[in-house]
Amino acid sequence: MIALLILMIGVAYLCGSLSSAIIVCRLFGLPDPRSSGSNNPGATNVYRLGGRIPAALVLVADILKGTLPVYTSYFLELSPPMLGMVAIAACLGHIFPLYFGFKGGKAVATAFGAMLPIGLDLAGMLIATWILVVFITGYSSLGAILAVGLAPLFTWFIKPVYTLPVAMLSLLIIFRHRENIQRLLTGKEGKVWAKGKVKE
Repeated sequence: MIALLILMIGVAYLCGSLSSAIIVCRLFGLPDPRSSGSNNPGATNVYRLGGRIPAALVLVADILKGTLPVYTSYFLELSPPMLGMVAIAACLGHIFPLYFGFKGGKAVATAFGAMLPIGLDLAGMLIATWILVVFITGYSSLGAILAVGLAPLFTWFIKPVYTLPVAMLSLLIIFRHRENIQRLLTGKEGKVWAKGKVKE
């Protein structure tokens, strides 16, 4: 089982390392998201750079990077804590992509994809939280922080056995957003519909 866990952690990291934002931007002839807009290779920045279609492609691909390794590990009967390790590996691949100079994004969509196998009810609650926060405040980062922050609580009510791995994942994503938290506190965070050079 340990050997299988190590294998799936490696697979998850390599899947996560496929930076869909960079790949999609190259396919659509858009600027490199690592050096344009907010300099963050994620769906929100790609939306600013190229509009809805490229951003949607990035979002779907980033979600699948988390879903596929975790779903595969679930069917291989890895334990919940092990599933959490696989999920974290996928997110670390997104954050530190092997194929793109270890400069990646915030891994919010990949984390969401990793949580998706728990159930559509959890997915719906996370999406609703993000949409509500962004609609009220305009801050994508705040929506992500609050959604992942509430994810362990949501999971506790839905499938308590997965609360620990979800909490592990949530801590990673919140830590990754530490600069956003600082900018939110100082009023310097860019809003999701902002154009041009903004931080994300």
